[in-house]
Formats: sequence, C-alpha cells, structure tokens
Amino acid sequence: MKNSLIILGLVASASAFAPAPQQPMKTALCGGGRGEASTLEGKKSTVATVKELIEKSEMLITVPAAGIKVSAVQKLRASLPEGTTAKVVKNKLMARAVEGTVYETIGEEFLAGSNMWFFIEEDIGGTVKSWNAFLKDAGLKDSHYVNGGNIEGTNYDEKGVTAISKLPSKIELIAKIAGGIKAVPTKLARVTNAPGTKMARAIKLAGEKNNE
Repeated sequence: MKNSLIILGLVASASAFAPAPQQPMKTALCGGGRGEASTLEGKKSTVATVKELIEKSEMLITVPAAGIKVSAVQKLRASLPEGTTAKVVKNKLMARAVEGTVYETIGEEFLAGSNMWFFIEEDIGGTVKSWNAFLKDAGLKDSHYVNGGNIEGTNYDEKGVTAISKLPSKIELIAKIAGGIKAVPTKLARVTNAPGTKMARAIKLAGEKNNE
C-alpha cells in the first residue's frame, strides 16, 4: 500500500512539471503572432506606418495573404520595383489607417479575410508583373490572384487593376513628353533651314522685305 502511494505521488509530481499543451499559433505573416505587434502600442505603430506608406502611394493593391510562407514573401518583396512596399495588415488596422484619406473608399469591399497590401509610389505595372511572376514560381496561380485596388479613391476589381497596370507610368509619360519637347526645336530647325520649303521661302521673303 505504501509503495502504491509513493508511486502515485511521484506521478503527480512529474505531471506538475510537464509542459502545458501548446495552442496552435497563427503565422506572423497573417498578423497572428504574439508580441509587440499585438499590443496597443504595437497596433498604433502599425497604423502610423501604414499612414506614412499611404501618403506616398499612387495606388494600393490588395492580394490574398493566406497560404503564403514568410520566406516566400521575403522573396516577393525583394522582386518588387523600387517605391513599392508589400505589407500584411489586419483589416481593422487598415480601416483605421485609411480614415480621412482618399483611400477611405476601400471600405468593406477589400477588408475581408487575410490581406497583403502593395503600397505603390509609381511603378504599378512593375508591381503587378512581380506579383504574377511570384505566383507562377510559387505554384499559386490557381489559388491566388489580385483582390482589387484603389487609385484616387476609386475601387477596381482584378480586371481593372490589370488594365491600369498596362498604362504607361508617370516616369514613362514624362520621358515621352520630354523627348517630344526636345525634338521640337530640331524639327523646327530642319523645316526652317530646308531649301525649297514654304517655310524657308517665307522666311527668306520676309528677310528681303525687311532689308528694302
């Protein structure tokens, strides 16, 4: 009897030091990791960071974040064009961040499920191209896509985002305009100096009259 009591006591003591069963944890990618980010100060910091990104963004695009490994997202971020930031943001924090901005119109349409956002300063086409290449390399083309986007307060679906991504960027437009302006004096000089042209004859006649 004494031996039985001793054994029971040892079992009870051992169970007291056994590690507690671990609860399933969400991945840090989906914003479920525990730590500073989940505290009130951490949430305020996230909202402030997102607001700063929004202020510099020409367009916001949202894509599904579920099922993407953190290591894969790191590769995606490395492939994005300069001026584009990819960030997973909880819907409530995103809603707070867009308050009072032109992007406030994203509303509930894009604030459902787990989302990763692209904050794009200039290169919309390059960003969409990087995302599509990532999906192909990661084998996620059948399960992931573009949820939508917002530019100047207007929401666009996947087709709309694709159409916008094919438009020339600001840099490309500026380059074309600059090239056109640069070409004007050259073309004008060729026309005015070319012998036999109406412009050349008119200028010659005008000069002759002024000399009379």
